[in-house]
Amino acid sequence: MQTEPVVFFEALAEGRLLRRYKRFLADVALPGGDVITAHCPNTGAMTGCAEPGSRVWLSRSGVGSRKYPHTWELVETPAGMACIHAALANKVVHAAFVAGRIPGFEAYPEIRREVRYGQGSRADLSLAGDAGRALVEVKAVTLCREGGLGVFPDAVSARGRKHLHELRAAVDRGSRAVMFYCVLHRGIHRVSTAGDIDPAYRRALGEALDGGVEVLAWRATISTAGIGLGEPLPFFLDAPARGDASGC
Repeated sequence: MQTEPVVFFEALAEGRLLRRYKRFLADVALPGGDVITAHCPNTGAMTGCAEPGSRVWLSRSGVGSRKYPHTWELVETPAGMACIHAALANKVVHAAFVAGRIPGFEAYPEIRREVRYGQGSRADLSLAGDAGRALVEVKAVTLCREGGLGVFPDAVSARGRKHLHELRAAVDRGSRAVMFYCVLHRGIHRVSTAGDIDPAYRRALGEALDGGVEVLAWRATISTAGIGLGEPLPFFLDAPARGDASGC
């Protein structure tokens, strides 16, 4: 059974991407010919997901004070639809844990979000119960390579490395710790670290695994109606690269 999707509050507007720039902005041509600037809720490289001419979908905020009321949510890539709104991964994974969709966590009925731990970090999810405590960090995966290989990160991520160090320290303090890769791309069928992009992140994850941190990778179901958590995917610390990032 699939979790209830994280439903968009209104119908999404379709358009064609003209360009993404300054990380947080994207110009989109609407079917009627108007060109608007939308907020881009993704700070990563977005390799393969920001090609000019791509079909995209936008939500519209009801907050009148926003400078850019539209938010870029979805993009159609050659390998299938992807969600570029990285923060939705947290909502999808949270909904899955609340619904009891993730095997092995039945003994943690208390679920909280954005809980402080470690050295100034916030866990995306903190689970508690008779089994103790489990901390969960969620990362969105959209970088798709040849053969359906999804890799993380898509850019050097000092913040991602910090989270791995914090999770390993949490294990040392007696907590269960999980790195959860939520795949927001239909074309991805397996997940690995992008050691060629950020070798330090790959080393940090290897050390975290040796220290008892668990890794889960699940692919989301994506449509213009909403997003839910689909099925688990195989994860590899290292996987042979098959072509460049645009070849998925």
